[in-house]
Amino acid sequence: MNRSVDNNTENNELFDKVVAIKRVVKVVKGGRNMRFSALVVVGDKNGRVGAGLGKAAEIPEAIRKGKEDAIKNMVSLPIDENGSVPHDYVGKFGSAEVLLKKAPDGTGVIAGGPARNVLELAGYRNIRTKSLGSNNKQNVVLATINGLSKLKTPEEFARLRGISVSDL
Repeated sequence: MNRSVDNNTENNELFDKVVAIKRVVKVVKGGRNMRFSALVVVGDKNGRVGAGLGKAAEIPEAIRKGKEDAIKNMVSLPIDENGSVPHDYVGKFGSAEVLLKKAPDGTGVIAGGPARNVLELAGYRNIRTKSLGSNNKQNVVLATINGLSKLKTPEEFARLRGISVSDL
């Protein structure tokens, strides 16, 4: 099921965070051609988040492009009454895996760098995560978003099985 979000951002305030800035070099006949690549995460802290990559000759321009790309790639995510995930799940992207674990109220966001940025901007208040596999920031961010977007609420499970939520 695809949970893509309409790009109506006028009424929602979006927060953004730069996860990584890299200098990339293309070697050409006349020497080295330097550019900057920026990985940006955008979210409304209310169940919507997206990540984007921007590349330009200057850092501010790369960040702006990354933010625009992140807004285009926003997805809606389920958040339960504790501000946690509905169930445990492992998100995968490339060789990066991120384990997302449900947590009780008062736990806070227990997550490493790139995954923490995604979770805070998505609006999760209580969650435990563990990054498995690759440490590549871009892959960890995308694995986290992939895992969060695959989560299902109890209502969705009940509807898929054709029973009521109380029967689950």
